[in-house]
Amino acid sequence: MNLENHILNSIKTPCYICYEELLENNLKLLDYVQKKSGAKIILALKGFAMWSTFPLVSKYLHGCTASGLYEARLAHEEFKKEVHTYSLAFKDEEIDEIAKISNHIVFNSPNQLLKYAQRVKNINPNISISLRINPEHSVSPEEIYNPCGIYSRLGTTIKNFDEAVLEHIDGLNFHALCEQGADKLEEVLIVFEENFAKYFKNLKYINFGGGHHITKEGYDVDKLIKLIKKFKIKYDVEVYLEPGEAVGWQTGVLVSSVLDIVDNQMKIAILDTSAEAHMPDTLAMPYRAEVDGASVANDKKYTYRLTGNTCLAGDIMGNYSFDEALKIGDKVIFLDQIHYTFVKSTTFNGIKLPSLAIINKENKLKIIKNFGYKEYKNRLS
Repeated sequence: MNLENHILNSIKTPCYICYEELLENNLKLLDYVQKKSGAKIILALKGFAMWSTFPLVSKYLHGCTASGLYEARLAHEEFKKEVHTYSLAFKDEEIDEIAKISNHIVFNSPNQLLKYAQRVKNINPNISISLRINPEHSVSPEEIYNPCGIYSRLGTTIKNFDEAVLEHIDGLNFHALCEQGADKLEEVLIVFEENFAKYFKNLKYINFGGGHHITKEGYDVDKLIKLIKKFKIKYDVEVYLEPGEAVGWQTGVLVSSVLDIVDNQMKIAILDTSAEAHMPDTLAMPYRAEVDGASVANDKKYTYRLTGNTCLAGDIMGNYSFDEALKIGDKVIFLDQIHYTFVKSTTFNGIKLPSLAIINKENKLKIIKNFGYKEYKNRLS
């Protein structure tokens, strides 16, 4: 992801930059999976919701999966294809609008499904209804992201499955993965089928959820295609996948600037971005965000601790080494910062939200949106 100097120098930081060509490369791979397997792939907005790219994304994917009313509205208004809406618990004052704009509605529990099934059908007779299942097979690398972990509230276990839902449902959903390969999906499918296959007879579709790391180098795409085709033939159902991260994976950067450099037993660079506010998964996962041109501490000549510009003591990206000494005003580029970043960004501590930008196929930078004081103030009262 080489940023030419004249582009880099023109950027007012902080700024997320999505590369249109890299995004389309991911979409082409996902479309290949669709065409070879017969599955339908929809975009999980929780991971990537840069709606200025939807004209491109919608050329390849069948729609969006939303986690509530606002995401459903965004999908309906801007993506304009299939809208699948899931919520852990729908609210009475929102369910009617959700039903109007959704093609599929996914309930988290038999209790919610039986409460609202007839109501949503009365509002939208064409809406499909499904229930989210918890296959109770844990393969997630981190417990905080494990939808099938102990005491999970996500989905219905076999013990809590109520056969009264069968007369209402068109499909079943499960989501059990997090940044994982086709081999882990195969593990989950074995357990899922053992427990729930007896309920597949009259279903129209099964949704395999998200967490499929399809666009990561080394992912076994052929195995995924074989698993999907085998499942479709075996049960005569449509198959959906709903990745978010796989769409935005390795498609862009977060550019920041060095505001100051202090010394407290090591050199500490203070940036105009924030791990807490702009890259929250680096602290929650946790994981180390890679920096363009940098290496691990002490590998190169100059080592710095890169830190955010909030008052949180732990607002730290990590220790990195560089070939050249950092100077105030230098740009620091964090790689792979398009998925699960701006969708989670906050104005904590009054820090400015990063701008959103795209570099098109002609290598031209376009600023899509700038943020300022009003975004901070309008969230408060």
